[in-house]
Amino acid sequence: MRVRESQYARGMSNAFLALIWWVVPAAGLIGALGYVLWVTQFKDKYETETTRSVSQFQKFQGAFREAETVTFKEENPKDLQGREK
Repeated sequence: MRVRESQYARGMSNAFLALIWWVVPAAGLIGALGYVLWVTQFKDKYETETTRSVSQFQKFQGAFREAETVTFKEENPKDLQGREK
């Protein structure tokens, strides 16, 4: 009596099956452990640097807002008399 092969295993080498059943889950496990390490060790540092960067960018934007309020003041009608329209 002959043992039937699975339709998925038919034509696949043992090395390919080993890749699927051992290497792929091992890569997933390593990735999960790496994520846990990142969350526990580096996430706070990353968030602190991001917050600092965002606050510096907001100061940079604020400098332009201050410049707009100084540059675009309202003109009096007296100032417009000598100008071309």
